[in-house]
Amino acid sequence: MEAYNTIVSFFQNGGPFMFPIVFILGLGLAIALERWWHLRRTEIRNRKEWDRLSPILASGDYDRAQSATADSKAEIGTILNYGLSRLRTSRRREDVEMAMEESLMETVPNLERRTHYLATFANIATLLGLLGTIIGLIQAFTAVANADPAEKADLLSASISVAMNTTAFGLMVAIPLLLIHALLSTKTTHVVDSLEMASVKFLNTVPAQRQQDGQTV
Repeated sequence: MEAYNTIVSFFQNGGPFMFPIVFILGLGLAIALERWWHLRRTEIRNRKEWDRLSPILASGDYDRAQSATADSKAEIGTILNYGLSRLRTSRRREDVEMAMEESLMETVPNLERRTHYLATFANIATLLGLLGTIIGLIQAFTAVANADPAEKADLLSASISVAMNTTAFGLMVAIPLLLIHALLSTKTTHVVDSLEMASVKFLNTVPAQRQQDGQTV
C-alpha cells in the first residue's frame, strides 16, 4: 500500500505533462504487443509453410509447388509463388530471382510497419518530461520571487524536486520503449533474413533440377 501511495504521489506531483507521457506509454506498449504477436505468428507460419513446401521443391515438381503456394497466407509462400510463376515463363535464373526480390520488397514493409513509432515515442516522452520540468521551474521561480525571504530556499528546493518528477517519468517511459524498439527491430531482421535464406535455397534447387531435365536456367 505504501508503494502505491508513493507512485500516486509521484504522479500527482509531476504536473499536467504526466498525462501525455502516460498516453504515449500506453500507445507504445499496445504497438509493441501487436508487433511482437504479428512477428511471432509470421515466424511460425513461415516455418510451417517451408517445411511443407521444401520436399515438393526438392522433388522438382514446380507445378504442384505453385498450386500449393497459390493460396498461401504465409509470406514465404507468396514469395515462392512469384518465383514459380516466373519460372514458367523464363528460363533465366536472374528473372526468377528478380521476381522473388520484388515480392520480398512488398513483404518487408508489412513486417516493419509501426515499429519505428516506438523510437519516436521514446523521444517524445523525453522531450515532454523536459518541457514539463522547465515549465515547473518557471512556475517555481515565479512563486519564489514573491515569497518571504526566509522561506525562499525551502520553497525553491521543494518546487524543483516536484518539477524534476516529469523528467524522471519521461525517462522511465523512454528507456523501455527504446529497448523494445531494439528487440522488435532485431526480430524483424531475423524474419526477413529467414525469408531471404528460403529464397536462396529455392533458387539453388532450380538449376540442378533443370539440368537434370536437360534445360538451362
